[in-house]
Amino acid sequence: MYDQHIIYPGSVRNADDGSGWQLGARLPYYRGQILSAVEDIALTVDGAKVPRDQVRFTVRGRTYTLDELETEYVERWEFGEVAQVSVLQPGGLPAGEHQVTAAVQLRISYLPWSPVTSCTIAASIGASVGAAQP
Repeated sequence: MYDQHIIYPGSVRNADDGSGWQLGARLPYYRGQILSAVEDIALTVDGAKVPRDQVRFTVRGRTYTLDELETEYVERWEFGEVAQVSVLQPGGLPAGEHQVTAAVQLRISYLPWSPVTSCTIAASIGASVGAAQP
């Protein structure tokens, strides 16, 4: 039910400083979760998996690696809140159309398994300002 809403519409873009690219992500669950309950946020672009150690998660101005989320017992990701998921990839994504998938795995206390909810969208990256023109 929440799968089509994970990636916030129009949020896939290259970082302004050229350090990589980012997207807005919403929690695929009906209530907020403590950050330690976020098991994984797996990203795929055009069929290529993004290495976990290149992913960063930012909520309310605080940035974490995915490993750091495991021990964050105070901060939460609230229902409807758009977090920023960034990928460290110098230069970001090349201009053009890309297929982007975000798969969020949560640990839910009353479930005997850890559900994964995924969303795939087509995203368009525009040419960088100052890029050479043919």
